[in-house]
Amino acid sequence: MDMPLRTVRTNIVQSIRAFRVPDLQEAAQGLGHHFLYANLANAQTKQDVLDMIGQQFMLPTTVSKNFDALYDSMTDPVHKSGPQPGFIVVLEHIPANAKFDKEAREQLLDIFRDTADYWGDRKIPFRCFYSFL
Repeated sequence: MDMPLRTVRTNIVQSIRAFRVPDLQEAAQGLGHHFLYANLANAQTKQDVLDMIGQQFMLPTTVSKNFDALYDSMTDPVHKSGPQPGFIVVLEHIPANAKFDKEAREQLLDIFRDTADYWGDRKIPFRCFYSFL
């Protein structure tokens, strides 16, 4: 079941590259991990990105306030809800435009890097894959 991820270390944020979303979803299912997917192709701004991630990950509405709220919703409440098996996250088609520039993209990915560190400290696998539009 773990075949697509055999060369991917845990607690990492990386480009989706040769991986296909259905394969990652199947790997998550086989490992018993949470699979979180957000298609951001229609997002233009930071607010759009936050809203879409919140909706597609089914997170509390507070996530749409800012990047800190996104980090908080991906970590503490989930940790407090009980033991977690692991996570495979896909952020597909992150916008690359003037309203969501390189700095905004790096801030977004930094949130997921920090989230990976958070779960890594707790010995919980967290892999995040992303692509740009």
